[in-house]
Amino acid sequence: MDIYSLVGFVGMACIIGAYAYLTLSKAPNPFILHGTNLAGAALLTVSLLVHTNLPSLVLEGFWAAIALYGIAKALRERKGAKQS
Repeated sequence: MDIYSLVGFVGMACIIGAYAYLTLSKAPNPFILHGTNLAGAALLTVSLLVHTNLPSLVLEGFWAAIALYGIAKALRERKGAKQS
C-alpha cells in the first residue's frame, strides 16, 4: 500500500466517523460534523488524484461542497444567535 492509499483510507475513516457521529449524537455539533466530512473529502481527493476514479472524484467534490455549505450555514446561525 502506498501513501496515497493510506491517505484515502484516513479520509474514508473521517467520512464514516462523521456519519456515525451524526447518527449516534443527540445534538451533533455542525462544525465537527461538516469539518470532518470536509477533511475526509479532501483526503480522499488527494488519493483519487493519484489513483484516478472519475466518478469517485466527482462525488468527493460534491461532498466537499455540501460540507462547506454546512459550515457556512452553521456560522450564519451562530452569528444570528449571538445578535439575538
